[in-house]
Amino acid sequence: MATPCPCGRTTAKGQPMDLEACCGLYHAGQPAPDAESLMRSRYSAFVRGDVPYLMATWHSSQRPAELKLESGGKWLGLEIKQHRVTGAQTAEVEFVARFRVGGKAVRQHERSRFVREDGRWFYVDGDEL
Repeated sequence: MATPCPCGRTTAKGQPMDLEACCGLYHAGQPAPDAESLMRSRYSAFVRGDVPYLMATWHSSQRPAELKLESGGKWLGLEIKQHRVTGAQTAEVEFVARFRVGGKAVRQHERSRFVREDGRWFYVDGDEL
């Protein structure tokens, strides 16, 4: 049985996309075609605990020395509010990610900035909304 992609992307028929046919492509090394796809793949990496992918897709100008994910959290869903091209090599993605930690529901609403360098998109930073 196929594993639905955590990012929530669906087929034209409204069926959940398979992880391997969606964000799994980018986790395996294929460059994301746009900032929204990178955002979705980063969300999926958070769900799966894939710290190496998160670090590799974080722009070097803002990448932390290390990343420790909070344990015990359960990711509940991602909603892309807007994907906006802001320049020839830049874009923004507004999203809401929902998760639960220690029985408490958390809603992260952010506008993230991305840059494309050498044919690859990178997360730069974001503002909480």
